[in-house]
Amino acid sequence: MDIATLIGIIAGIAAVISGFLWEGGQLSGLMQKTAALIVFGGTIAAIVASFPAHRLRTIPAALRMAFGRSNNDSSQWVEELVDMSSIARRSGVLALERKVMDHPHPFLQDGIQMVVDGTDQDVVRQIMEMEIDSVEQKYEGYAKIFESAGGYAPTMGIIGTVMGLIQVLGSLTDPTGLGPAIAVAFTATLYGVASANLIFLPIASKIKSRGADEIQTMEMLLEGVLSIQNGENPQLVRKRLESFTLTHRQITRPAVKEGLDESAQ
Repeated sequence: MDIATLIGIIAGIAAVISGFLWEGGQLSGLMQKTAALIVFGGTIAAIVASFPAHRLRTIPAALRMAFGRSNNDSSQWVEELVDMSSIARRSGVLALERKVMDHPHPFLQDGIQMVVDGTDQDVVRQIMEMEIDSVEQKYEGYAKIFESAGGYAPTMGIIGTVMGLIQVLGSLTDPTGLGPAIAVAFTATLYGVASANLIFLPIASKIKSRGADEIQTMEMLLEGVLSIQNGENPQLVRKRLESFTLTHRQITRPAVKEGLDESAQ
């Protein structure tokens, strides 16, 4: 498990509760079952209504991506690709077939296999880029669910608050109870805003960040496969691939491709 994600969420919730208690609030004042039912039940219902069933079934995978440990070690793939380029230069690309037969990264395995099979370079690039696009869209779909939850939760909180105020205004015969009743009503807004900004939106951001790292790695593997197919010098391959590991991906993939095309001209 990626402990940083869990620590961040817990620390955020603890900070909100601690600030409330610091100002003299009572913890029992935050425990409102009705507000929790309206906010979380309403948010879940809105998500179910917004996405088809096959998208909802991806929620467990999205949570594993957000909370699981990342195995995306770009430096490892750089070394493997440099080693493959040395083998291909020395013994030909056919010598790579056995090496990638049981490779743990299916994207790299498929790319090298196409090179071994003698597939045209333009076709290799096209197929691998289509797979990158597919993975990118999948991760965007993961994040979209939690982004939507982050949008619905505050609205559900406002709905809960309005419902509470309606009940309060309908019971004006007891002025001494107005203050506590209004405080209870606004708890729903707190639940909605806090859950959106401390849980749902951070999870969406983490998924996007993990997805961007994975796409960057896949782009690096694509360039490595094409370099091997071109028979480039292993040191040149290393220099080309290490440029992907220097910084996190901060520009869109079309811009990266455009830059590579310009450098090749």
